[in-house]
Amino acid sequence: MTRSTGKTLFLSVCAFLFATGLSSAQDWPQWRGPERDGRVAGFRVPARWPGELARKWSVSVGLGDSTPALVGDRLFVFSRQGASEVTRSLDAATGTELWQDRYDAQAVSGPAASHPGPRSSPTVADGKVITLGVSGILSCLEAATGKVLWRKNDFRGAWPQYFTGMSPIVSEGLCIAHLGGRSGAVVAYSLAAGAEMWRWAGDGPAYASPVLASVEGMKVIVTQTDRSVVALSFASGKLLWQVPFQPVGMGYNAATPIVDGQTLIYAGQGRPTRAVRLERAGDGLSVRELWSNPENSVQFSTPVLEGGRIYGLSQAGRFFCIDAGSGKTLWADPAGMRGPFCGIVNAGTVLIALTAPAFLTVFAPSEKGYQELARYKVASSETYAHPLVSGNRIFIKDQDAVTLWRIE
Repeated sequence: MTRSTGKTLFLSVCAFLFATGLSSAQDWPQWRGPERDGRVAGFRVPARWPGELARKWSVSVGLGDSTPALVGDRLFVFSRQGASEVTRSLDAATGTELWQDRYDAQAVSGPAASHPGPRSSPTVADGKVITLGVSGILSCLEAATGKVLWRKNDFRGAWPQYFTGMSPIVSEGLCIAHLGGRSGAVVAYSLAAGAEMWRWAGDGPAYASPVLASVEGMKVIVTQTDRSVVALSFASGKLLWQVPFQPVGMGYNAATPIVDGQTLIYAGQGRPTRAVRLERAGDGLSVRELWSNPENSVQFSTPVLEGGRIYGLSQAGRFFCIDAGSGKTLWADPAGMRGPFCGIVNAGTVLIALTAPAFLTVFAPSEKGYQELARYKVASSETYAHPLVSGNRIFIKDQDAVTLWRIE
């Protein structure tokens, strides 16, 4: 074997391993992490939080509120530059661009014009990257090279009032997305070829993202639509359960549901946080309400579940804690006034929250009250993407750039 042949074989093997979708505990391959629950694995809390985080690199990538995805040593970023929506693969250690794909995209107009970039976060699975643009363009790229495998715009000219905001989910070779406008549909596509496998043509999409649940052996997709909460059969798209969840006034549904076994927790602006238990009833579902908490409505933030307690940021801008068993409010931070947006990561022994003014706040998951451990300014512009935490690395997407910070 020649030296060049050996090198070629080595690179081919590396490409193959990447393409098979092998992942590590520190990957963040989709919206809200590996299980879509905001939980990061393997985080080690420092003995003492530093006065400042170490800034390693920062790269201008364009506008958008999309949270990057991380698989292995690759960071996948979805943004807008000029008239194009752009997907990039970056070297996570250095920020060096490895490849990019771009296409002409619909301009964001009206009330949403101040946020012209994509809101939907990339999903990386089985060696592929899925993105959803502001006007509903759904793309599947080869993760190793950026090659376009398929691209669809099946609901051309139709999107929610503030443009597309949900993030697709991939499981068992299916890519599932809620598409369209007022008369949209939840659609399952073959990840391999993009062929439509099933469609539920009910409510239109809002700005929440679907999650998976298992109910006594039945695999279920749960999502908030523009006016209800629905559970669909993962296998067929059949509607199994639906409850009205109409937004109040000019509000909209934006919080991703929380799944805890067969318990489903959902919340929205101007409405109580609710918990129900999902149970099988023949080939459908029955639902039993467990509790309702009217004290902590959420607007642009999805809470996290840790140690039997729910932590989130209310629409009034206050961190709160709810007992997940009883629904009782355990505490609400009296300081408040942090604004209604927050991306929260559950790192087990600490919670890491990024608010719109670009403050990264670390606090303890305690039932006794709000206990802030550290706070850092991580961008000069507002931030609406979630923080991406992996080991001692924290990736922050602000209005134009991605920055790698380290805890040292």
